[in-house]
Amino acid sequence: MELNGIPGIEGIDTRALTKKLRVRGAMNGYLTTEQGATVEGALVKAKAWPGLVGVDYVKEVTHKSSFSWDEEDELSPAFRLPKGPCEIDGRNQREPMPMADIPIVAYDFGVKYNILRRLRQTGFDVTLVPANTPAEEALKHKPAGVFLSNGPGDPAAVTYAAEAVAALLDKGLPIFGICLGHQILGLAMGGKTSKLKFGHRGANQPVKDLESGRVEITSQNHGFMVDSDTLPLEVSVNRVNLNDQTVEGLRHKTKPVFCVQYHPEASPGPHDSSSLFGEFRQLIEKHG
Repeated sequence: MELNGIPGIEGIDTRALTKKLRVRGAMNGYLTTEQGATVEGALVKAKAWPGLVGVDYVKEVTHKSSFSWDEEDELSPAFRLPKGPCEIDGRNQREPMPMADIPIVAYDFGVKYNILRRLRQTGFDVTLVPANTPAEEALKHKPAGVFLSNGPGDPAAVTYAAEAVAALLDKGLPIFGICLGHQILGLAMGGKTSKLKFGHRGANQPVKDLESGRVEITSQNHGFMVDSDTLPLEVSVNRVNLNDQTVEGLRHKTKPVFCVQYHPEASPGPHDSSSLFGEFRQLIEKHG
């Protein structure tokens, strides 16, 4: 790390820190590499951080204009291990790409590129739009479905996104959301969100599919949740976290709409839920 100029931290009693966080939940912290920094100064800055609740961080990370994702199919092809023992030919490692025959709009709340890759690998022609795109603007792209991406922070602060999604729900389009997209969809359908005392982090979160009874290991990184007791009757909770019983998935009972709190595209990470992209395609084909 020193040779490559990578900052690090040492001398921390991680057990003591874990015990404190176990009781207090998420707490502000401040790491600095500034010359002359003091403990007192770092403490002042840590206390001054506004936190996550009520702050719109999506506006800081979303693209500012719409564009088509990977029109030349250069960024999306999946790779496989070479069959031969040492001969690696990049051209032969690429999986064949399906035709992009289903146009969708993807709302960018801070989207991970591997989500876009997985959408393209499933045969979607993806148009990425900024987070503040009104429903009528998104519909001008003539999408067969709408995808809602992951992103940072408090979903309740991204009011413009929930309003747009609520309008799209009225159009009857198939909609699939991941992580923050799941939370925004929950808000658009009439529910509420709140901050978790202990955020879900890591690639080993157990989630139970209540429809099939199947348990999946999932990758997660979020600090907010959809409150199950605020959801209207037409929305069902179809996945729960086995560690704390919080909501991990929603499905509308009469509309072609579903979402998950975790990351089925995780790379590296578990692939137990990677079939959800295909489920989205099937939903569009069924309601197209």
